[in-house]
Order: sequence, then C-alpha cells, then structure tokens
Amino acid sequence: MAGRKFDTCFFERYAKNTLETFLGNSYSALVNEDRPDLQMPDHSLGIEVTRAMEPRKDVARELLLEMSGVESPADDELRQIVRSGYGYGLQEGRYVGRLEYEYWRLAQPLRRIIESKVGKVGSGFYGDFREYGLYIFCKDHLTEEEVILTMEYTSDLQRHLDIRYSMMYLSLIDRLYVCDLSSVDRTEHLTKCTSYDISRKMCKDFFLKSLD
Repeated sequence: MAGRKFDTCFFERYAKNTLETFLGNSYSALVNEDRPDLQMPDHSLGIEVTRAMEPRKDVARELLLEMSGVESPADDELRQIVRSGYGYGLQEGRYVGRLEYEYWRLAQPLRRIIESKVGKVGSGFYGDFREYGLYIFCKDHLTEEEVILTMEYTSDLQRHLDIRYSMMYLSLIDRLYVCDLSSVDRTEHLTKCTSYDISRKMCKDFFLKSLD
C-alpha cells in the first residue's frame, strides 16, 4: 500500500463518506465519475470535489513539518493510514500525508478555486444534472463568519448564471459545513448553513473507508 500511486479518488471517497454519514443514505448512491466527481446515476445531483489552500511560505513550512510524521499515532489503524501516505486531519487536524502533499501544493486559494468552479458549472462543463454541488476541502480554518462570506461570494458570482451550484460543502477536517446557496439573501439576512462536528473517531473511520 505504501508504494501505490496517489490519486484524488481518496478525497472523493472521503467526501462521499461524510455526506452519507451526515446527510443520510440517499448519498450512498453517489458514484465516482468525472465531470463532476460524484454523481447520482439518475443525474439528479452532480458534485464537484476540489480543495483550497493559501500558497503562503508559512503554510508550506507548516505542511512540511506535518508531513514529517513526528508524534506518529500509536495504534495499528492509525499507523496503517500513515503508511498509506494519506493523513488528512491526523495529529489533531494538522497532519497531511506524503502522497497528499502534491494535491495540496497545487491547490488554489479559496476565492480563485470558487471562481474557476463557478465558471465551469455555468459553461455546462459538468454536463446535465438537475442540481449541482461543490465540495471543497479547506486546509486552513474558517470561522463561521468566513463561511457565510464564502457563501455570499459564491452566490454573487453565479447570480446571473442559468446553471449554478445549489449546495456548497466546506470540509474543515474537524467540521463539515453544508451550505444552501439558494438561501443567500443579504437584504433579508437569510442564509442557511448547517455544521456537523467530525470527531476523532469519525475522522479515523472516514480515512479507513476512503483507503479501500
């Protein structure tokens, strides 16, 4: 397992596991495809999975430190995750595995990745689905206020598009924000966003399932 090639399907499986756990069994029907990454077979929902990380030097240094494997987890299951090269969220939410590093290193900051994905969905790049969702792994922590601002920014970007995202999912290692983009209305102060805590045990379980 340690020598296998890194592929982003790990993150797509992880995304599906969180959605199914927190939002119900209806998400178990999602399949891993391309354009977008997770799809309902009946084309009722298509979810694009991506990531965002600020390309700052201090973040890069922190990431390299996390990759070093210092204070490696003691039990066998967590050792298995570390050996596999994956580790998103380990060591109290700080560790990123060696195979994941390239995935994060090439990630765009949150604002630019949203601009790119909104442009693609609006152009019809992701095919014909009744609804579209955008799932973003965030390396940096976001406050609840920043989550609302992210929703408002995305809503403004796609306001005049015929094809748009109706849902946004922000994965912050220890928490998943499920954001209803159709509810964003600054004038009425209406914004619907639900957060779900991801416990250490759940994090470990998501990892083990995603490695299969």
